[in-house]
Amino acid sequence: MALEITQFLLAAQSPDANIRTQAEASLRQFQEQNLPLFLLSLSVELANNVKPLESRRLAGIVLKNSLDAKDSVRKEHLVQQWMTIEISIKSQIKDSLLRTLGSSASEARHTSAQVIAKVASIEIPRKQWPELIGSLLNNMTQQDSPVALKQATLETLGYVCEVISHQDLVQDEVNSVLTAVVQGMNLAEHSHEVRLAATKALYNALDFAQTNFDNEMERNYIMKVVCETAISKEADIRQAAFECLVSIASTYYEVLEPYMQTLFQLTSNAVKGDEESVALQAIEFWSSICDEEIELQEYGTVEGGDSGSAHSRFIEKALPYLVPLLLDTMLKQEDQDQDDSIWNISMAGGTCLGLVARTVGDSIVKLVMPFVEGNILNPDWHCREAATYAFGSILEGPSVETLGPLVTNGLDFLLNAIRDENNNVKDTTAWTLSRIFEFLHCPASGFSVISPEKLERIVTVLLESINDAPHVAEKVCGAIYYLAQGYEDSGTSSSLLTQHIPRIISELLKTAERTDGSDFKLRTSAYETLNEVVRSSNVVETSLIILELLKSILHKLGQTLELQIVSSDDREKQGDLQASLCAVIQVIIQKLSSTDETKPSTLQAADPIMILLLRVFACRSSTVHEEAMLAIGALAHASGPEFEKYMPELYKYLEMGLQNFEEYEVCAITVGVIGDICRALEDKVLPYCDGIMNHLVCNLQSAELNRSVKPPIFSCFGDIALAIGEQFSKYIEPTVAMMRSAAEVCAQMDNSDEELMDYGNQLKRSIFEAYSGILQGFKDSKPELMLPHAGHLFQFIELVFREKYRDESVTKAAVAVMGDLADALGPNTKILFKDKAFCVQFLGECLQSEDEHLKETANWTQVMIARVVS
Repeated sequence: MALEITQFLLAAQSPDANIRTQAEASLRQFQEQNLPLFLLSLSVELANNVKPLESRRLAGIVLKNSLDAKDSVRKEHLVQQWMTIEISIKSQIKDSLLRTLGSSASEARHTSAQVIAKVASIEIPRKQWPELIGSLLNNMTQQDSPVALKQATLETLGYVCEVISHQDLVQDEVNSVLTAVVQGMNLAEHSHEVRLAATKALYNALDFAQTNFDNEMERNYIMKVVCETAISKEADIRQAAFECLVSIASTYYEVLEPYMQTLFQLTSNAVKGDEESVALQAIEFWSSICDEEIELQEYGTVEGGDSGSAHSRFIEKALPYLVPLLLDTMLKQEDQDQDDSIWNISMAGGTCLGLVARTVGDSIVKLVMPFVEGNILNPDWHCREAATYAFGSILEGPSVETLGPLVTNGLDFLLNAIRDENNNVKDTTAWTLSRIFEFLHCPASGFSVISPEKLERIVTVLLESINDAPHVAEKVCGAIYYLAQGYEDSGTSSSLLTQHIPRIISELLKTAERTDGSDFKLRTSAYETLNEVVRSSNVVETSLIILELLKSILHKLGQTLELQIVSSDDREKQGDLQASLCAVIQVIIQKLSSTDETKPSTLQAADPIMILLLRVFACRSSTVHEEAMLAIGALAHASGPEFEKYMPELYKYLEMGLQNFEEYEVCAITVGVIGDICRALEDKVLPYCDGIMNHLVCNLQSAELNRSVKPPIFSCFGDIALAIGEQFSKYIEPTVAMMRSAAEVCAQMDNSDEELMDYGNQLKRSIFEAYSGILQGFKDSKPELMLPHAGHLFQFIELVFREKYRDESVTKAAVAVMGDLADALGPNTKILFKDKAFCVQFLGECLQSEDEHLKETANWTQVMIARVVS
């Protein structure tokens, strides 16, 4: 029996803080003492049309938050809580929710639709609540069903399809859902609200419709209804219909051929004359077709291959009509002070044009260049900006041979245009220059549009323009970034930039200190560009310049520690600046320690760097801790055994990082840095290992820590074992137990979920890396300790070998650990290798690979096994 909670829900929204706090405490107490009754009471409140809207609204919000959360650990906890509730109470809650779909209050209907989907996401994959789909369809088929109930039901079906997998419904249910949804879109029978809800529901149900799209008659009917809906008189319904077409373009590309003429007409009309929200979706349709064709060109089969992935070349066929349509949208700019986050029709058109260029390559150039040449000198800034944007958009895709002469001829013009009187033109010109340097400036590969004679002028113009408005300066930073990157690893060509580097560094530091730059992320952009300039420079020629920069950055970092912090805003600004400065320090350490000639200068600066980084840890900001930790990892790598002197002071911050579950990225980076420290110190890390291992094992056992941190922990076990050798023996039992348990998790993982599959690959790779580290660590002293675990490791390698879809990095790690097993345990593994025929198959497969590193590893493993077996 539900309890009366209206007064508590209303009081929890009171303007009086005391009343509010008391009510919140009462609700929390009820929730903790009797969760099933609490949820039932909330569902009854939501369903009761007599109750105030305010209390029903909060009841719905609390109900939603009791079933779902963004954090994966919290979400899993809520799911388990729901699963333990008695079936009879869950049935009452679900009945209340279904009743609410017929409520007179639209907000209550909407909330109930969302909560039903949350429950469905838990129960339907577990084969519970089988009657849900039938109950919802019943609402649609009853003749006297009110409009509001049909609208809410369709909304619910859409939400349910969004949160469950197509494998969770049988085909009959899918057919019934699609029938109800497509009938709901029918113009003659239904109101605006019902048709809109039906069209949105179809969008979420399309993933379930594979069988229906394979059937020509059913497919024709669905496409006919969607195309008719795309010309409804209501703009929001037209927009929803085009969203469906975008989804169909990417999900059912291979069956679109018969409909393409109609779809071109529909999208063309929408782009030319419809409201912007509809036109944007019409452009997105063509962007989706491009995405599909780019993927087919890169990974799939072209014509003549498997018909399931045949390349229909829709973009190529539509090119003469599609390109002018897109070019026309680029003339419809709004002067928004260049806020790039606002998506409008000209940006969508330019983005789509860029995808078209990547799809068809050279053939786009002759269609776009007349537009560029006809508009680039126009007195109207809209025309000049559109011409520049069009030119910049086609720089990826066509060949260097086709673009090279055009860009070489146009470079001087663009260097003048960056001084245009209009800010929008300057902004787009700077962006276009950055694209030129990104795609057509790579001396290492033997091609660059930048001749040594032009470099002086390019640098001068960019360093003048970096003082322009913040949004222009940010794009100029991008141009300098790619200009510098082009000279990386380019041998003698890299010397061309050396003479300009002091000026570039000086201007970037000035730009980073501009007070008008925060809105456009100018400071971050300036520091990222500075990092790329350092990373790409010729270290032998620039080491003195970089050392001067290091002094300047350390000075700036010291100044941030003296800042007056009055508000949370001050603290955030301090944190962002410290993070940027720590990132520069990391890059400088890596650069200077990359050659024997310049490495001593890193070691001389190590003490002042470390003192400042330790002081930075006292500031409470996760972003700073991440960047400072990475800088410490770089310093450990550069310092080697000398790094030991910093450990007594650093260790407490490593512990803090390992215990930081809330900001789990900090925890993951700390684990990685411990690996760096182990490699640097080797057995000198021993005094700290008990504490570190204790934290790592606790972290693996914790249900609260984000799962993404767990693979790096296993890799870290390998680093520790490798560093301390036989001393790792005292940790072997808990470590291997954890690895076995993680291997079992991998064996049971659902590989249909892409996110879960990525996590599974990381986990498998890290388990193999841990075994490799431990085997190598014990090789010279106590290899016999790993003998009892060899059989299990073999089983795990075989499990991975037999997987249908195997990640290449996992393959490399698995083959490497087979070699380590033979190398470390020697003749003791002879029987294991002779019994395991799959090893021969596995190595054979790897030796056929095109990946040279994998082949090399497989060769080494083959030699190790042959040594043991013979």
